[in-house]
Amino acid sequence: MRPIQKSWLLRILTLITVTLAVAGCVRVQKLKPGAEQAEFFHPPTLVPTALPPTPTLAVSSGTAQEIKCLNSLSFISDVTIPDGTVVKAGSSMDKRWEIKNTGTCNWGEGYTLRLISGSEMGVEEEQALIPARSGSQTVVRIVFTAPSETGLHRSAWQAFDPDGQPFGDPFFIEIEVEAASPILTPSPP
Repeated sequence: MRPIQKSWLLRILTLITVTLAVAGCVRVQKLKPGAEQAEFFHPPTLVPTALPPTPTLAVSSGTAQEIKCLNSLSFISDVTIPDGTVVKAGSSMDKRWEIKNTGTCNWGEGYTLRLISGSEMGVEEEQALIPARSGSQTVVRIVFTAPSETGLHRSAWQAFDPDGQPFGDPFFIEIEVEAASPILTPSPP
């Protein structure tokens, strides 16, 4: 035999000898007739449970699903003509409000301001809302004409989206029209 084959043969014989020696040391109990074999393994018992239905997403017929944004407007301040300003009947009033687009929609075409209560004070009841990107501040301007009647007058306005839905804080102009001063004519002496 060649030397390589001898070393392999010796290894195999050693392995067989060790295996037989270990196997001879192990005691195996035989079951008596009629004795039950003890169970060492219990398979898990599956309990059926109802699963909630898997939600399905509605898919539109278009190529991309439209995600709706949120319209919101916050009133910040009166820039001109503070509440309670006394004005003359028929005078022109350049009213400006500072507002902020606090929603996620950008205001553009179709967004309007509408009179929601009070006097129109010489302007159309629907005005275009200045375009504003989400998160930006802007100034809204309407030029009113003071009513001819004396007393307190208020005109409240609100923003509307292109679908005609109101949103955000309403804002207003509140003025007091003063009584006309009587014209004094000098009396003859």
